Formats: sequence, structure tokens, C-alpha cells
Amino acid sequence: MSYAEVYERWKADPNGFWMEAAEAIDWVEKPSKALFDENAPHYEWFSDGMVNTCWNAVDRHVEQGRGEQVAIIYDSPITHTKREITYVELRNRVATLAGALRDKGVTKGDRVIIYMPMIVEALEAMLACARLGAIHSVVFGGFAAHELAVRIDDAKPKCIMAASCGIEPGRLVHYKPLLDGAIEQAKHKPEFCVIYQREQEVAQLTEGRDVNWHGFQYGVQPAECVPVEGNHPAYILYTSGTTGQPKGVVRPTGGHLVALNWTMKNIYNLEPGDVFWAASDVGWVVGHSYICYAPLIHGNTTIVFEGKPVGTPDAGVFWRVISEHKVKSFFTAPTAFRAIKREDPNGEYVNKYDLTGLKALYLAGERADPDTIKWAQRMLGVPVIDHWWQTETGWAIAGNPLGIEKLPVKIGSPSVPMPGYDVHILDEGGHEVGANTLGAIAIKLPLPPGTLPTLWNAPERFEKSYLSHFPGYYETGDAGYKDEDGYLYIMARTDDVINVAGHRLSTGAMEEVLASHPDVAECAVIGVADELKGQLPMGFLCLNAGCTRDHGEIVRDCVKLVRDQIGPVAAFKLACVVDRLPKTRSGKILRGTMAKIADGLDFKMPATIDDPAILDEIADAVKRLGYPQAA
Repeated sequence: MSYAEVYERWKADPNGFWMEAAEAIDWVEKPSKALFDENAPHYEWFSDGMVNTCWNAVDRHVEQGRGEQVAIIYDSPITHTKREITYVELRNRVATLAGALRDKGVTKGDRVIIYMPMIVEALEAMLACARLGAIHSVVFGGFAAHELAVRIDDAKPKCIMAASCGIEPGRLVHYKPLLDGAIEQAKHKPEFCVIYQREQEVAQLTEGRDVNWHGFQYGVQPAECVPVEGNHPAYILYTSGTTGQPKGVVRPTGGHLVALNWTMKNIYNLEPGDVFWAASDVGWVVGHSYICYAPLIHGNTTIVFEGKPVGTPDAGVFWRVISEHKVKSFFTAPTAFRAIKREDPNGEYVNKYDLTGLKALYLAGERADPDTIKWAQRMLGVPVIDHWWQTETGWAIAGNPLGIEKLPVKIGSPSVPMPGYDVHILDEGGHEVGANTLGAIAIKLPLPPGTLPTLWNAPERFEKSYLSHFPGYYETGDAGYKDEDGYLYIMARTDDVINVAGHRLSTGAMEEVLASHPDVAECAVIGVADELKGQLPMGFLCLNAGCTRDHGEIVRDCVKLVRDQIGPVAAFKLACVVDRLPKTRSGKILRGTMAKIADGLDFKMPATIDDPAILDEIADAVKRLGYPQAA
């Protein structure tokens, strides 16, 4: 069947489509139907089925005779360590860890916070919770104590599982003092903490509260898988909210299993046994969906990588991992590729490795600028697939479904909506706009299986944040358009659409133009306050390594490029060269924070910022341009 036929089949009979997809999952009790709409707009999927995620991700592959297949490859250039864990080993380790948690009183519905680096034990902790029906909430390892405390008070965990430290290039991140500080600040206190001691740092345990990861599993009876309802939360994942209070996205078990399993063949074109690598972190949604759950549910081998795209040790580390572990499908953020391109613009490292096993590269997490896509296509000679999704959805809203049909790639577009997503472009009044017209991207309810049904302990906030602006739709918070072929273009967060003298302009479109300059490695455009025009665009340019051209000359080139390609209406005159851009640990550029600096407004230090010192550099650059001059 073609993509169009599959999409139409879903539209004609959503219940039948998803019930058929659910056949690929092992149910303890099969659901009577797919969609439960009694509590609309809080839609649920497979609610009356009984199922266990850990069974589907681990045990069933052992039962089917594939226990000796490698489930997880751990590759840590930071610690110079590699190891492989088979499905049977994984089952035994997870069952014992779950047994130890059960013996300490963790049961179905209890929350467990996981605060760990990119090590195999982080996945084992997630799976052990799933085995018991406990609801895990992974908090990015090394998050500040205050941010961890906020999540402790919201999730109210019975237990916290943490490591002694994380390891960054050239430094240790001491997790235990951060954990202790967070528990001290939090009103809610966990009953106990399980600490995985890494050899790089052995932390001091707090008597009466902390237990040693290995010691507390000694002599324990392995736990069996506990069946849970299809609508039982598998996990809570906190995403930053506009109020500064994090939003706890709830992921329901049944829909999560069905949707993720469906994506592995249909979107990523993988067969069980193939090696899949998502270069992300378990603290983010990509790490949940595509490092831990989807590959294991589908019977693939997944890679846990503890390193960086450059500097551990060089810009060739991704190619080494792909070559050495025979990765068939690779998924990362565009920012990782921009970092590699900046260090190795001519792809000298690419040529050192045999990448013939790699069949496709997938990009997501932010807009993939055309220049980065073209560079990746040139270097790798495989399809480079941009696809678009959110923490809230857990899997792709739009993509190019290589397992169904390879659609023509349109650079700058994540292609077309996936089955389950009825995507519309709306104006401020909620009316559909025509092709090639910028508007708010909204998805007609119900959202498909695996997406958020609500926010943890905050159903009213869920409705206010996502459903109230356009009744009957989920508001994505992104702006973009559809072309005449139905291809979607994501141009900016709705907040990043700027209004220059009454013209609504996409900062993403300007970034696309700037990134096409041969000396520009990456860039960001923000809107700054202007008394005359309301807002003006301001550009920040990072140059390729080794670029020796005069910065003023490059800025003049870039201003002319925007004027030529977008027009004088953009009024693009403010631009400067900076060494680096402020980003979250997952690689998203902090444009909102940059705009507040430029406008001289107070801002809250983003919890997810990778290096706060960069904000001082941005403030200096903004001053050189004669700002802030907030209206």
C-alpha cells in the first residue's frame, strides 16, 4: 500500500486501523476497542486492555527464542567503555532490580524518579518500573537541585534512583550533592534512594535513606511482570512550561506500546534484529521513545551512547559508532550535525569509516535547515529524513514513512502527516488558511495512541495550554504552512513569528537564508522590540571552524542575502558574529531567552541550559548592536 492509501485507510476507520496495529502487542487481556471518548476532550486508547510494557520490550523476545540477540550496546567514548547486553541478560537484570524495588514497597501506581546519566542502568531502571506498573519520571542527570525539587513535589515519588555522577568532557558532574539539595528543598520526601556508584566517583550514602544499587539486589527473588490497564500511565516526562512551572506530560501504557511499535517498521523501516541508534539522552522524550522503548518493543538492538558529537574525541565519533555497530537507521538532532559540519566542513572524518550499512538518517528536535540537510546528503549518500514531533506526542506528527513508501524529499519540510494526525493550519480566529499561508499548526482531536491524554495532576492546565485556543483541536504551539501537495513546513514556534510593521514573518525562514552562507555554521534570528516597526529581526551567526574572513564583511553578505531572498519587508539589518549560541542540553536554541536579553527584560535562567556563561556573551553582542532599547 502507498502512503496515501494507508493514511486514507486510517481516516476511514481509525478504530479498525489501530486495533490491527494493536495485534502486534502481547496483551494479557485484549482491549474491546481502540478509542475511548467518554471523557472527551481527555481521549484514551485501549483503556480496558491489560498489558505490561516490560514484557513486550524484554521477556517476549526471550520467550520467542531470541534471548541471545543483543538488546543494548553501551558505547562510552568518555569512559573508554563498551559492552553488549543480550535480551536474556537484560530480562534477568531488570527482573532482579524490579524484585528489589518491590521488596522495598514499590507497587503499581507508585512514582519513581530516575536521575541518571547515559548508562545502561538508566534503561534498566525505567524497565524495572514498567515491570511493576510503577510510573517513572526521568529527570535529566545533572539538573539543578531546585528543578529536581520542583519535580519531586509534583510527582511525589516513593523512591529516587540516581547515579553518583555524570561525566562530561573534562569534568565530573556530582549528582549526589544535587540530589541531597533537591530532597532538602522539596516538601515531599522519598522513602528511599537507590544510588548506582560509578567507579569515577563513589558518593557518600545518607544513612537510613540511601541504599547501594548492587547491595540492595543481593539475594532478591526476581519480579514477574504486573499487568496494568491500557490507560495506566507508563511515565511522566516534564517539559518546560511558559509559567516556569514544568508540565508533567503523561504517557499512557497501551497507546505507547502500539504506536511506538508501529513506527519502527513504518517510519524507520526496520526489521527486528536491526541496529537502531538515537543519539539523544534518556532525560528527553527521544530517549524515552527511541533509545529505551520503541527499539526494544520491536526487537531491535539499541545503542546507549555516552559522548558528544564533537570532542569525544573528535568530529568522527558518530561515524565510528555507526560503522562499528552496524547501525542501519540513525536519529539525531540537527544541532549535532551543525556541530560536526562546523568542525569538519569537508567531511574528512566521514571518509575514514565504512558507512555502507547505514540506510537512512533521521533528524528531529528543531527545524532542520536546508544547508545542514544538503551537507548530510552529500556526506552520507543516504536519505536524510526530517521529521517533526513533540514531547507531548511521543512520536512523529509528520515524517517520510520509509517503511511504507519513500516519498519525494522536499528540503525544509518534514514531509506529510502520519496516520493518526489530522493536521490543519489555522488563522487567529481558528479558520483554515490556504496553501502556502503561514498560520498556527493544530491537530484535530482526538490525538492518536501514545500521545498525552492530560498533564500529571493538572487536567485544567492541559485544557488551557493545548485545547482552549482552538476548540476541537490540539494547539501545537508551532507556526508553519502546508504546500499544494500537503507537505508541512514548520517555520517557528508561534512565539517566534515576529511582526515587522504589520507583516508576520518567520524567523525560521530568515535562519534558512543565513545558514546558506558558505561561512555560516549555524545561526539564530530573534525579534527585538522597535518603537517604529513594533519588532525587528536580529541575527546571530556562528562561523565555520577555520574561517578567516572579516566578520563585518560576512555580516554585510548576510544582510544582503536576507534582503534579496525575503525582501526589504524583513528590515533585516541587525546581525553579529558570536562564538556559540545558548542551547538546552538537547540542542534547542534558547531564542526566547535571547529575545528577553535584547529587550532588557527579566528572564528566568532556563533549567535545561547547557552553559549559562553563553548568555553573557549574547548580552555583550546585543550591546554592540545598540540594544537593549525596549519599547
